[in-house]
Amino acid sequence: MSSEFGERVKVTIFGQSHGQAIGVVIDGLPAGEAIDEEELYAFMSRRRPGKNRLSTQRSESDIPRFISGVEGGLTCGAPLCAVIENKDMRSRDYEKLKNIPRPGHADFTAYEKWGGMADMRGGGHFSGRLTAPLCVAGGIAKQILGRRGIYIGAHLLSVGGETDESFPLYPENALFETIAKKDFPVISDEAGERMKAVITKAADEQDSVGGVIECAVTGMEAGFGSPMFGTVEGRLSYALFGVPAVKGVEFGAGFRAAAMRGSENNDPFAVDEGGRVKCEKNDAGGILGGITNGMPILFRAAIKPTPSIARAQRSVDLKIKTNETLNITGRHDPCIAHRAVPVIEAAAAVVMLNLLLEGK
Repeated sequence: MSSEFGERVKVTIFGQSHGQAIGVVIDGLPAGEAIDEEELYAFMSRRRPGKNRLSTQRSESDIPRFISGVEGGLTCGAPLCAVIENKDMRSRDYEKLKNIPRPGHADFTAYEKWGGMADMRGGGHFSGRLTAPLCVAGGIAKQILGRRGIYIGAHLLSVGGETDESFPLYPENALFETIAKKDFPVISDEAGERMKAVITKAADEQDSVGGVIECAVTGMEAGFGSPMFGTVEGRLSYALFGVPAVKGVEFGAGFRAAAMRGSENNDPFAVDEGGRVKCEKNDAGGILGGITNGMPILFRAAIKPTPSIARAQRSVDLKIKTNETLNITGRHDPCIAHRAVPVIEAAAAVVMLNLLLEGK
């Protein structure tokens, strides 16, 4: 099933943006794991829309209702099902778009695949709204991992030409928590203000911007993952490219490594005071041969500009085959990258939990 991923812990996302509800089924969670609902709600709130001018004004509480899999605050071994009701929809904004695909959206490809029968109101099953149930799964996975000393954090690295500080060689969970508590998820608040100005300027010009998210995973020992088609990079990428608007993923030095010599790109090994093998730098991003090397796993995800913009765009009428000018109305994010930060953490958390349960 295309809306499912995971091996030991399988995550299935269901629903449409303007349907009655969206939700997730998580199968394979260890039994007896506590779910701190307040902590989960705080995590969910980080991606919730309608908080300021930098995001869509659609207002949803995004509080999940557990249907199964939880008893007395603990996982009970049964598949966990959580449902999030959709309440603030304005489907009338999409009535005129049924046969006129929005550039940059999946309207055209969905029309071709399902013969015009797909519910594309608000983006349907392709919508960023579907990242809310992914955050339910990822938020639970983060709690389970945290109890085992594995932490995941991310920040908005860049928007337009404005760039935040990068994570240090060994980012601490305290830094992750500090970023998570901010209204705008950056390390440097000064850089964050410059990014906000870029987003506001794009909105004023009836346009949108994208961004890059940097994510780190700490506490994963060396030896997890597999070579070739079971690599940590491959499994993370599989999950990350399921997040709407992700158009690129790189690990460690990423594309910069192509311009380096081996003497520059290779991470020298050293033994620390505790007798553990470490690397003196981390251009490999914590992964060698598809297997964790004990360093923090570091990757970046590129988020494209929001395709729904207020400017007139060229499109076609798929029914009568004529060229059309499309004017999109409704409520849309001028930038979705800052709201996607916890979503990237969520996808990574599910992958890391699977790797941990598989063992070495």
